[in-house]
Amino acid sequence: MDDNKLSIRVNVADRYYPLKIERDDEEKIRKAARMINEKVLLYKQRYSDKDIQDFLAMAALQFVIKLIEEEEKLSNDYLPETLGELAKKIDAVLEEKSNDVL
Repeated sequence: MDDNKLSIRVNVADRYYPLKIERDDEEKIRKAARMINEKVLLYKQRYSDKDIQDFLAMAALQFVIKLIEEEEKLSNDYLPETLGELAKKIDAVLEEKSNDVL
């Protein structure tokens, strides 16, 4: 067996799932399961007439919306800002070189 692989059982919405994961990923996976369970519990408390599938679907929808918002923020904010910084650096180097020539 690979020394980096770890077998764990993760509880998501009162069901256990066996996973074989990289040891370095254990904390991240357990945190993700905990976040899902917290969201499912929140929906259980709020909507008593639904079943677990509905709660899981609502939790998944909420997490994916958050992911999309973060991806949009990164693509909209980060890239133009970084390109602007690079353009300023290039301009500064070109200006310095043109001053050296004069």
